[in-house]
Amino acid sequence: MKICVIGCGNVARVLKEKLEEELVFYDRHPEKCKELCENCFFEDPIEMFESGCDLIVEAASPKAVEELGLEAVKRADLLVLSVGALINEELREKLIKVAEESGHKVYVPSGAIAGIDAIKALREVGIDEVRITVRKNPKSLGVETSEEKVLFEGSAEEAVKKFPFNVNVVATLKLASGAPVKVRVVADPKVDRNIHQIEVISKASNVFIRVENVPSPYNPKTSYLAILSVLRTIKEIAKGGVLRVGT
Repeated sequence: MKICVIGCGNVARVLKEKLEEELVFYDRHPEKCKELCENCFFEDPIEMFESGCDLIVEAASPKAVEELGLEAVKRADLLVLSVGALINEELREKLIKVAEESGHKVYVPSGAIAGIDAIKALREVGIDEVRITVRKNPKSLGVETSEEKVLFEGSAEEAVKKFPFNVNVVATLKLASGAPVKVRVVADPKVDRNIHQIEVISKASNVFIRVENVPSPYNPKTSYLAILSVLRTIKEIAKGGVLRVGT
């Protein structure tokens, strides 16, 4: 299986260390790719897409999804890590349309939160309310404060615009639930983990989830669990198989 990766940052480094599949890379800053691999990167994304990719992994930014997502999914299955980009309904529908026309799939990993299966199941009866509190050390949020501080309260759409590199979990929750999501983002100097508290209320079940994630050793903005989720998703895609656990 040949995996083509957009972005030569934190995630790309882990994929190169942990995966046995053939990997090639593209980044708009080629010097980042050279640090990963001297002879396995492209300076043109379309050239990479047309090199025989079985799976294209977007591991760069929401802007990369906007600019390259449609061209990518024309040529191969696409795994989107910058899930916040998919909050844009117009872009999301275009990706789905092109994927259907080309016979490819768009994958979104569960990322740094748990309970996605249960939340998706509750859509069958309707979800009344979804709330999430994202609590991180101020350094992870790029702010300075000596005490707990609420940085944001609002919708998923607003949160993704304000924190495009910190709240992919919010976008994933929005896509999984199909319901409005009330978001709080808290900077807390007392915590050394990325904490996500989720409440989902429906007539079938009330779901309460708390995940305390160790930050990635490469990038404190990213939870290590999010990286592991990407690895597991890719391995599941690569091996195929007839037994599938979860929805």
